[in-house]
Amino acid sequence: MNKELQQFITAEILPQYDGFDAAHQQDHARKVMDESLVLAVNYDVDVDMVYTIAAYHDLGLCEGREGHHLASGRIMRSDKRLLRWFTPEQIEVMAQAVEDHRASADHAPRSVYGRIVAEADRNIDIDVIITRTLQYGLAHYPELDSEGHINRALQHLNEKYSRNGYLKLWIPGSKNERKLHQLWDLIDNEAAIRQIVEDKFTQITSHPQ
Repeated sequence: MNKELQQFITAEILPQYDGFDAAHQQDHARKVMDESLVLAVNYDVDVDMVYTIAAYHDLGLCEGREGHHLASGRIMRSDKRLLRWFTPEQIEVMAQAVEDHRASADHAPRSVYGRIVAEADRNIDIDVIITRTLQYGLAHYPELDSEGHINRALQHLNEKYSRNGYLKLWIPGSKNERKLHQLWDLIDNEAAIRQIVEDKFTQITSHPQ
């Protein structure tokens, strides 16, 4: 990988995540970057492009969560500093991949780069998912009481991660696919998933960051 590009992203791009919610800090961006590089070894792709797409994928959160994927694409297209390492054609492919990463997207990613970052962004870990969901609710819906936050989290889990949820995976046979099937079974058990959410809510609110 290009060391100068890595230094640029570390110094200029990743610190922007410090201003986002607890679920989208630098650790999230770095995790998506690392996982993207792991997935990339299975494809004939430019690893510098993969690395940069992952770094930029959530920058649009500066404009709010709704439509952040499109805002991230605009940010990438307008960042002329990237011309130091990439052609305009490569930047367009990367911007499209950023736009296509969102779990609720109504279309498949337009390139293998989009499939990679979308898959890397799918962290199918029940503890992480519930924690992030509750943290987002606490930050954006302060008017809700404890029961309201718990019910909101359960609704989100059902809408996104259940058998009929909108989350889509684009790399068949991935570890995420196996974990998602396990999560389906857990969500099917309403009493069990509610208890897990209630316990996590108590943990988060008893030890706020």
